[in-house]
Amino acid sequence: MGVMIASLEGLVEDKSVDRLVINVNGLGYEVFVNATTLSGMVTGQTVKLYIREQIKEDAHDLFGFNSPDIKQLFDKLLSVKNVGPRVAMAVLNIGSSEQVRQAIAGGDTRLLQTAKGVGRRAAEQIVVELRDKVGLITSSTAEAIVNRAGDDGSDEAVEALTALGYTLYDAMAALTGVDQTLSTEERVTLALKAKR
Repeated sequence: MGVMIASLEGLVEDKSVDRLVINVNGLGYEVFVNATTLSGMVTGQTVKLYIREQIKEDAHDLFGFNSPDIKQLFDKLLSVKNVGPRVAMAVLNIGSSEQVRQAIAGGDTRLLQTAKGVGRRAAEQIVVELRDKVGLITSSTAEAIVNRAGDDGSDEAVEALTALGYTLYDAMAALTGVDQTLSTEERVTLALKAKR
């Protein structure tokens, strides 16, 4: 492994929807950035970005963040099975790093699914693999997703409640403590009564 770029400091030369060109001593580096990092950038301003370098056969990409904290969260997302850099960036774009951490620890797969390219399975996978690694208290919903991940990933009672307009988070929260051995219909009825 050669020398990896850990950070860049230079002038913002150009700015587009998802990337910056940072001029470091006359050399322009194209750096992909998340929305939070991008929002604070002004052309002509000197900035420091924390960099994650991704080298593949057909690409050599730089991903930049305005804080080591966001870079660390990006790295955690990359560690999840089937999550590449583009999906990790999309997840970071759903809110602040604190909101993303909260969504993961809280098992809020509905919010995670608002990220481009993230479906239900990917959102659940992120929660399963990272809930204990984001530095926040794990919710019962996140635990329910983890416990459910062992089966085929579908709970008819949860699906019934989401069909009634519940978010996945609220549906799972409503079913927490309801006897799993009851029929789907009985579990849904009890969850609906508990919600009132």
